Amino acid sequence: MAFISAGYNAPEPTKNRITDIGPQRYDNFYPPVIANNKGKWLYHEIIKPGVLVHVAESGDEVYTVRCGGARVMSVTHIREICEIADKHCDGHLRFTTRNNIEFMVDDKSKVDPLIKDLESRKFDGGSFKFPIGGTGAGVTN
Repeated sequence: MAFISAGYNAPEPTKNRITDIGPQRYDNFYPPVIANNKGKWLYHEIIKPGVLVHVAESGDEVYTVRCGGARVMSVTHIREICEIADKHCDGHLRFTTRNNIEFMVDDKSKVDPLIKDLESRKFDGGSFKFPIGGTGAGVTN
């Protein structure tokens, strides 16, 4: 009887149903260069450890800087990651399946300032908060 009182209609069970429960679709959050070229990438190259470039059929390029992350992160650390993404990457980043962080930019001139910013951030003990690497024949997180 609960379904009937809630307005459930057996002949048309999908009528007036709420469909926005849960997270939004992930592809709504792609950077514009990724959304415009999805499925149309020609090749990628590792420029140097931790830095990749993907080239699309249209000639668009996206540069990715990968750095180490942690399995468990504090809210303060995640806010710092988001601050970096807002500052250099128009707010876009992604986490890999192995908890690394990938910052994506659409212009080669944005890569060096991003790397310098990441290398300048250290823990009180002196170790890098965001060690760059994890691509090619190297040690990953």
